[in-house]
Amino acid sequence: MQHEVTGNTQGLKASELKALERVYRRRVAPAEVVSSELASFLAEVSASIHRQVGVLIDRRGEITHVFVGDASKIVLPDVGRLRGGAGRFRGLRLVHTHLRGEALTRDDLTDLALLRLDLVCAIGVDTGGRAGRLYIGHLLIDGPADRPWRELPPEPAHAPVTDFARLIASLEAEQARGRRVAATDRGKDRALVVHVAIGKTLDSDARIDEMRELCRTAGVKVLDVMTQRRPAVDPKYLVGRGKLDEILLRAMQLGAEMVIFDHDLTPGQARAVSDATELKVVDRTMLILDIFAQHATSRDGKLQVELAQLKYALPRLVEKNTMMSRLTGGVGGRGPGETKLEISRRRARERIHLLEKKLEELAADRRLRRSRRTDRGVPIVAICGYTNAGKSTLLNAMTEGNTLAADKLFATLDPVSRRMRFPHEREVVMTDTVGFIRDLPKDLVAAFRATLEEMRDADLLVHVVDASDPDRAQQIHAVGTILRDLELAEKPRLLVLNKADRVHDHDELEREARREGAFVVSALDKTTFGPLLLAVERGLWREGKTVDRSISQFDQAI
Repeated sequence: MQHEVTGNTQGLKASELKALERVYRRRVAPAEVVSSELASFLAEVSASIHRQVGVLIDRRGEITHVFVGDASKIVLPDVGRLRGGAGRFRGLRLVHTHLRGEALTRDDLTDLALLRLDLVCAIGVDTGGRAGRLYIGHLLIDGPADRPWRELPPEPAHAPVTDFARLIASLEAEQARGRRVAATDRGKDRALVVHVAIGKTLDSDARIDEMRELCRTAGVKVLDVMTQRRPAVDPKYLVGRGKLDEILLRAMQLGAEMVIFDHDLTPGQARAVSDATELKVVDRTMLILDIFAQHATSRDGKLQVELAQLKYALPRLVEKNTMMSRLTGGVGGRGPGETKLEISRRRARERIHLLEKKLEELAADRRLRRSRRTDRGVPIVAICGYTNAGKSTLLNAMTEGNTLAADKLFATLDPVSRRMRFPHEREVVMTDTVGFIRDLPKDLVAAFRATLEEMRDADLLVHVVDASDPDRAQQIHAVGTILRDLELAEKPRLLVLNKADRVHDHDELEREARREGAFVVSALDKTTFGPLLLAVERGLWREGKTVDRSISQFDQAI
């Protein structure tokens, strides 16, 4: 292997470069952080050239890199990000000089954490060009996010006291114990969640709780949540550069495999964060799409999820290296032809067009079925609301059905219809629909347009709310906003406060229901359904009419 000196070598004499190249021949004993001889030599050379000098030393005591900085800082060579497994130490220690004899700097400790070095050691150079004190720092296995390291007391360079072999053995033993504990989460993606509050955002706690639920539903283990409040988004990283370094430190400290942002990232931001951290980067829309992909079972659902994913991914198809792209030129196609990126984009657009055509055919079939129901005069009641509000459980209880009902977000993706009989030989078709969520991605709304048509053809909407959720007011507002976007705000609507069995203050809930003209129910207790069923019957049949759209109490703006 060719041994060379890297970094700021411009202006160095040939003899100085030769002296630095000979450093590669030196060895350090296993128990030494740095030998007194090597420390003295580096201090002498550093003082003579007035620049910081550094080396990387592996576990065998061999010098793997020699590099030069300037008088105040040093730039490490590119040694890659990972050593052999997430969370492991790199197997290299950094030793370099400080011309003013100062202790470890923030840059030193940041390099220690970001690169997961075994340790970092600064050699203080005194005014006579001699090695003075050694300043040593190492990582803490479970230290605080902003300072995941420990600085040892300074020790004389001519008589160092730290036993490197014993220190690194104890740190790796502690790290192994942490990995055994983490093994209980095997099979789950381990993620760090980042919440960015822009401007005067007041619902940060609710959004963080919702992100935790989204991650739980997606099968992601949330290791920690980091927050930042900003007046505006950073155009490059969404968060500031300093916060990004803190996120990376915490991710490496906890062994996170991905970072999930509670905010949609532009394609450029996603690439910039990924390049800076070398972690998998996921934003809120991507996480929701992944949940939809896991829960899609019908042909309609799978096609709709694929369409949404392709529309989301199309602007994010980027060429990693334009110099390595293959061209489809050749006989009959001379010239630059299409790059692999252009082919991928063209195929994605063709697939999107095909999916839209298939979904339109399926939508036509559904419209035909709905028109037959309409011809028979069977009213349709659509159950809508925020995700995990208990819509499917309520449908099952009211119709004696067996629709999948789970304590997860977006457990229902496909509309499910069940018949329910009323007195006087009257029937109603009850339809369960996909749940809403605040800031519902536009691609999802577009992809699930056919599914949402079930609500458009309904004679009455039953808006189900989780009464036990402290954020229910914001959820009601979010559903109302989506209904307005879908041009369904004028449709007759009943507000139902579900999960009353989980609410401690029933009196306050009843007062809220009276103020809002709502109905308090528990989907687990059929005895609470009476007033709601009576309201549905009154709303659908009055004086022999199928639907009375003039009932203003059922058509309140939320």
